[in-house]
Amino acid sequence: QVQLVESGGGLVQAGGSLRLSCVASGGTFSNLAMGWFRQAPGKERKFVAGITWDGESTYLTDSVKGRFTISRDNAKNTVYLQMNSLKPEDTAIYYCAARLGNTPWGPYDYWGQGTQVTVSS
Repeated sequence: QVQLVESGGGLVQAGGSLRLSCVASGGTFSNLAMGWFRQAPGKERKFVAGITWDGESTYLTDSVKGRFTISRDNAKNTVYLQMNSLKPEDTAIYYCAARLGNTPWGPYDYWGQGTQVTVSS
């Protein structure tokens, strides 16, 4: 059983930056593709970014391209989401997720508890 713990959320002004981290335990991290999702109040949870097990390929939803970057450090069992030029519409609970396999596409097997990101205007 894989456990995921996110950190790094908080309150930031528009235009600011945050870096989210997600540490995995209880499994072989390098066997996992990783993703970040977010859920804004009253809305469905949506995919934000994904990264392959080896970090060779990354994927970002259109609304964050050019502003967010996903990366991973397999030696530290950690995946990151660097968020720059934050906008109020980025306000949401951000979830880290993992799936068994090479690519971040498809159902996810494990989820973190989430970390709140609030961007003030």
